[in-house]
Amino acid sequence: MFYRLLATQVLFAVTLATPIAIERRQSASASDSPAATVVPTATAVGPPGASGYLRGSTDLGGFSSSNPVDTTADASVVSPDQYELAPGQDADKDLGLFLDLSTVENPQPIRGSTDAPTDPGPRNIALDRENSDAFAPPGTDAGTVPNGKWPLGLSANRHGLGSAGWARQQNIDALPIATAMAGVDMRLSPNAYREMHWHKANEWSLILNGSVRLNSMNEAGETFVDDLQAGDVWFFPAGIPHSIQASEAGVEFLLVFDSGDFSEDGTNLLSETFERNSKAVLAKDLRVDTSAFDKIPDGELYIFDGTPFPKNISTDNITGPAGVIPQSSTYSYHLSQQAAYEVPGGSVKIIDPVSFPIASNFAAGLFVIKPGAMRELHWHTTSDEWNYIISGQGRLTVYSAPASSRTFDFQAGDVGYVPVPASHYLENTGTEDLVYLEVLQAPAYNDISVAQWLGLTPKRVVKDHLGFSDDTLNRLPKIKPYILPGNTNLTQTNFTSESE
Repeated sequence: MFYRLLATQVLFAVTLATPIAIERRQSASASDSPAATVVPTATAVGPPGASGYLRGSTDLGGFSSSNPVDTTADASVVSPDQYELAPGQDADKDLGLFLDLSTVENPQPIRGSTDAPTDPGPRNIALDRENSDAFAPPGTDAGTVPNGKWPLGLSANRHGLGSAGWARQQNIDALPIATAMAGVDMRLSPNAYREMHWHKANEWSLILNGSVRLNSMNEAGETFVDDLQAGDVWFFPAGIPHSIQASEAGVEFLLVFDSGDFSEDGTNLLSETFERNSKAVLAKDLRVDTSAFDKIPDGELYIFDGTPFPKNISTDNITGPAGVIPQSSTYSYHLSQQAAYEVPGGSVKIIDPVSFPIASNFAAGLFVIKPGAMRELHWHTTSDEWNYIISGQGRLTVYSAPASSRTFDFQAGDVGYVPVPASHYLENTGTEDLVYLEVLQAPAYNDISVAQWLGLTPKRVVKDHLGFSDDTLNRLPKIKPYILPGNTNLTQTNFTSESE
C-alpha cells in the first residue's frame, strides 16, 4: 500500500512538471491551417536574479470586483500652475498666431482657451517645441492633408569609403506625397569624388557650401568641365555620365531628381560597370590585354578620396573631334553671380529654362525671407512644389480642396512638398533670415499671387465675394509682391501701416 501511494505521488509530481501537450492537426492544405502555437512552461526558467512571472492570471480579464480601478488618481491632470503659455497662445485660435514654444516651461497643446486639453505625457517635448503648429494647430486647420514635411536629419546617412563623405536622401519611402521629385543631400570631403556615374532621372543641383569640379560628356562626344561654388547650379540630363570632385575646401550640395521614387542606391556606377562585365569583354571593348584590369576596384567606389584637381582647369579640359559642349547647352549655371530681385521683406533669384536652357523642365526660386516677413500666399499652376530649408525656420499652411488645411513648421535641413494646385505661404518665424529653395517641374517658373489676383479683379466682384471694405479694396496690389514684410513680433495683427 505504501509503495502504491508513493508511486501515485511521484506520477502526480511528474505530471505537474510536464508541459501541456499541444494538439497538432494536419491538413491537406497548409494555407488552411494556422501554425501550431507553442506555449512555454508556466514557470519560466530565468537568469540569475530573475523573479516573478511572465504572464498574469486569467482572472485579470474582464470585470471583477476583485480588480478595483482607482478613478481618483490625478496623474492625468495638468493644472495651470504646472505649465506656462507662450505669447499669443490665449488669443482667438482662428487668428492662428505663431506660437514660440522654444523656451516655454512644459508647453501644452492650447489655443485660445486655458481650459483646452493638456498633455501629461509620455511625449517628446523637443518635437512639440519645434512643431508648435502641429502640437497646437491654428483653428483654421481642418480636414485631411497628407504629411508634407520630411527632415533629412531622419534619413539614414550612407557613408562612402573611409572618411570621404556621405549622402542622405528623401523619396516616396520617406515622404509618400512627393511623387514628382526626390532629393539627396551629399557631402564630399576635401578632394573626394562622387564616382563617375549616370542616372535614369534628370539631376538638378544647388551647391550649399564649398566648391567642386565637374566633368561630363554628351552623346555627341562633346565634353564639359567647370568649377562651381556655393550658390551655383548644375544639371545633368538622364543618362549623361558625369563625375563630381570636391575642391580642397570640400563641398556639400543638394540634388533634386524628377522622379519621386528615385533612389541614390540605384545609380549606375563606373566601378560596377567594370565589375559586372567579364575581363575578356572589357579587353575587347577597350582594345587592351586583360591584365589592364588587375587593379580595378573590388566593389563600388561610390564616394572615395581622390588626388587634388589641378588649379588650372584647362588641364582637365579633355576634348575630342566634337569639341566642347556649347554655351547654349552648358551643364552649369553660376547662380551665385546673379543679382537678386530685392523686395520689401527679402529677395529672390529665379533660375529656369529661360536662363538655363539645358534644364528644360526645372524651374526654381531661391528665396531669402527676412525675420517676420512672409512668402506671399500663392499656388503653382502646372507643377508640385518641392522645397528645402537652407537656413532659418518658418511655417507653411497647405490648403487643399475640399475644406482641408494643415500647417507645418520647418527648420534648416527639412524638405517640404506641396501638390499642385494647393495654395500656401511660407512665413519666417525665427530671428534670422529664412533661406529656402522652391523647385518646380515646369518650363518656366510660375505662380499665382492671391493678393495680385484680387487686385486685378473688379472691386465689385471682390466685395461681393469677401465683403471687403473700400479701404481694404484700395490696398490690394496690382503687382506681384512675392514677399511681404513683417517684424519679429509675431502677435501683430494690424499691417495697414506697412502697406502705406
